[in-house]
Amino acid sequence: MIDGLIKDKIDPLWEAMSTPLVRAKLSPNQVTIAGLVLVVLVSLAYLWHESPVVYGLTLALAFAFDALDGAVARRRNMRSKSGGYLDAMVDRYQELAVLATLAYVHDLWALAMACFAGSVITSYAKARTALEIPTDNENWPDFFERMERVIYICVMLILAGILGAWMVTLGLAGFALLSHFTALQRAHRAWGMLKAVDDQDRQ
Repeated sequence: MIDGLIKDKIDPLWEAMSTPLVRAKLSPNQVTIAGLVLVVLVSLAYLWHESPVVYGLTLALAFAFDALDGAVARRRNMRSKSGGYLDAMVDRYQELAVLATLAYVHDLWALAMACFAGSVITSYAKARTALEIPTDNENWPDFFERMERVIYICVMLILAGILGAWMVTLGLAGFALLSHFTALQRAHRAWGMLKAVDDQDRQ
């Protein structure tokens, strides 16, 4: 939702930040993989230092770097369907790495599983629709999309460092509820789109 609302304003910022990567002649796919490596590294570091504030801040930097692959693709004229697919797959593994780390450090496996399930089902609801009818990324203005989830996790961790570890428990519970709400929101929209096509085919 946020990404759709501010895309025109934030894309020039990503493109400006991508300048060193473009000059280094990195490909978009290399930036995507580097973003995954960064997320995994800062997550492993959290197992050692166990500082939610440090984890939240370093995750924010890692996710910001990960967002530069699209800017590199645009500036180097290297946009591709395979690159978009790789980016989507890496996004899921990034979320898995973060949620598994939080589950391990805070012993919140059930909540983390509920969070990951909500994220994956949200993604699947759109992907499955695309197998039935042509769709694009412009018609899915859902409440708790990837950018919202990333910001939520980073803010939650910073607040946990200030207010206490109980914020992680509360935060993950909220994440689970919001992600499943969004999955149902997306499924409802998809059902309506598919039903309209069914009704038209019967005429």
